[in-house]
Amino acid sequence: MNKASITEDFKTIQDHICRELETEDGQGKFKEDLWKRPEGGGGRTRIFENGNIIEKGGVAFSAVEGPTPEKILKKLGLEKADFYATGVSIVLHPHNPMVPIIHMNIRYFEMSNGINWFGGGIDLTPHYVNNKDAAYFHQQVKATCDQFNPEYYPKFKKWADDYFYIKHRNETRGIGGIFFDRLSGKDSNEMQQIFEFAKSVGYLFPKIYRHFMEQNHPLPFGQKEKDWQALRRGRYVEFNLVWDAGTKFGLDTNGRTESILMSMPPSANWEYMHEPEAGSSEAQTLSLLKKEIDWINR
Repeated sequence: MNKASITEDFKTIQDHICRELETEDGQGKFKEDLWKRPEGGGGRTRIFENGNIIEKGGVAFSAVEGPTPEKILKKLGLEKADFYATGVSIVLHPHNPMVPIIHMNIRYFEMSNGINWFGGGIDLTPHYVNNKDAAYFHQQVKATCDQFNPEYYPKFKKWADDYFYIKHRNETRGIGGIFFDRLSGKDSNEMQQIFEFAKSVGYLFPKIYRHFMEQNHPLPFGQKEKDWQALRRGRYVEFNLVWDAGTKFGLDTNGRTESILMSMPPSANWEYMHEPEAGSSEAQTLSLLKKEIDWINR
């Protein structure tokens, strides 16, 4: 395992995910944008727009390298050295408010002084929280984690609850999932296992989302649900621009702005002091945007 093989495997995962999503959507096709970073490296951003199920989404691959910016060194507590970072990042925004927003990211980072680690995660942001859907999602994620280490799911679920938290709103972005970072091994065998785990998260992504595309897309909705979807998309924007570390890392390393901000929804709305009607499904969703919910056994 080295950065070249990791990079190629991540490209393969991007290809697989794009094929799976196009198949399930049945209408939309990805458009690829190849780009280069002046300081070193580049990527291929694939954008999906106006599909049958997916209104807008992106599946991005990047592999960038060069001198590590001082801001990153200071933030991560690292000594000065060159870096190499590669990963796959995905966000999908559906037409139907009954289909959830989903995000997945797997990444690898190494420095010329020998420091290296994996990071990533997968999380779900329903516009309307459904207990059955939440249980399915977390069961699938837990099963994947358990194949590698029974401590992964509880540890990484808590990490996701804490990470995907909109502090200025006192609410979670959605129903969480898993999040992990700076995951490294003491030897090459352990690093290989961590790499296999990261890849398994990548391959789990299309399985989970095809399930929600097929099951939830036919569900009826009206203007009330579309209005709520726009408000929830606004919360998604707030998190990604204010708190998301990936957005900050990309901008701090002079990454490609268009690719970094591909996670933005096609439209969103903000309404001053909006309060959903008591007892409504919207109010019920807000009541469930909390940390430490056991979605599997709820």
